[in-house]
Amino acid sequence: MTGADRPGRLSRLLVANRGEIACRVMRSARALGLSTVAVHSEADAGSMHVAIADHAVAIGPAAAAQSYLDMDRVLAAAQGSQADAVHPGYGFLAENAAFARAVEAAGLVWVGPSPQSIDDMGDKERARALARAAGVPVLPGSDRFAPGVPLDAVGAAAEAVGYPLLVKAAAGGGGIGMRRVDEPAALAAAVESTQALAQRAFGDGAVYLERYVARARHVEVQVFGFGDGRAVHLHERDCSVQRRFQKVVEESPAPGLAIDRRDAMCEAAAALARAQHYRGAGTVEFVVDADGGEFYFLEMNTRIQVEHPVTEMNTGLDLVSMQLRLAAGESPAPARQVDVRPQGHAIEVRLYAERPARGFLPATGTLARFDLPAPTDDLRVDCGVRAGDAITHWYDPMIAKVIAHGATREAAIDRLLEALSAIVVEGVETNLAFLRRVIGHPAFRAGAVHTGFIDEHRAALLAP
Repeated sequence: MTGADRPGRLSRLLVANRGEIACRVMRSARALGLSTVAVHSEADAGSMHVAIADHAVAIGPAAAAQSYLDMDRVLAAAQGSQADAVHPGYGFLAENAAFARAVEAAGLVWVGPSPQSIDDMGDKERARALARAAGVPVLPGSDRFAPGVPLDAVGAAAEAVGYPLLVKAAAGGGGIGMRRVDEPAALAAAVESTQALAQRAFGDGAVYLERYVARARHVEVQVFGFGDGRAVHLHERDCSVQRRFQKVVEESPAPGLAIDRRDAMCEAAAALARAQHYRGAGTVEFVVDADGGEFYFLEMNTRIQVEHPVTEMNTGLDLVSMQLRLAAGESPAPARQVDVRPQGHAIEVRLYAERPARGFLPATGTLARFDLPAPTDDLRVDCGVRAGDAITHWYDPMIAKVIAHGATREAAIDRLLEALSAIVVEGVETNLAFLRRVIGHPAFRAGAVHTGFIDEHRAALLAP
């Protein structure tokens, strides 16, 4: 593209992230004619996202707290490299309202929702209240409890919410710090451990309680808002197959979900985005009663999701390109709901360096060999590492995302299995064999997915 084709006033984009998502954002930025700036820690000096960027800036040691999470260093890198916009990716500073405000105060373009939206949805108690006000069903839950609140007050709230319940970090997300409690005797320990973890992970030890739905499904809706009260939904993704409250498989459309439930859920998500004058890409997450099909608001993630390629494969849209154009003052298509036309079925799995048989503990090592299938119209592989790269304990151990598309769910499953069979990883233990077993399991093929799927089929999925 020529300079005249670039979105609005943007010309140079700093990606405040690393690995797979940094590489993915840079691909869309480059397609729009933008030059790209990578930031990197000492551990990432030779990494893939640094190699493909037009410019790179070192921002500190390996520890994320002193590099990728250091707002001052990242902002200084943006200013020093003469970037005019910052895209945060997901994780790290992506949902940090203070960082978004600092970027805007420095005269740079923040590629994301408004800091106010990040604040509103980042506070889980406030988000639940806003969802209720927008007419979105919400699970029974409690107010937030800061560290030091008497446990008898928490116990009284737990009785009102009802057991089983979840203790959740008020400032959290991604399943981090979540604890299930089945009886009053286990409540105190769960609250104390969640508060401690939340303080370390988010700098906020407050927690809240929420009713736990057994054999639930986790279904989320991709939304895109234009910041002026308009918003569209890009349909749903089923993320029910999880380990330790973190997603393993994501697919769209959600298998076996009644059309009226799907439509109501998608419209509820769009209504919340419209009510908040939400700007850009976001995801509204729901828990769905696997028996009755009733759905309840969980949270809203104010960023691009790990699993956004599922939606892109189904709709033909580029969500990052849409983010960039909107941030530059344009109105990216589709602006009307009738113009969103998903086709077929898409499924994504996350390839991790981890030990499934040992509780999915992260694994480390050097990728002595790393062979991936070539991308095609019905297969996408998003990756941020190459053969010879090290998987360290410093960062998330995700190696790649593999996304297959088919005219039907069965066709997408077969294409994904074919792709997984072509992947070769040596030097680091991974969950590759586990993923093949999940996707090929008869219950998964039948669409019998729920959040306890892995535990229910543990013997078959985790056999030696």
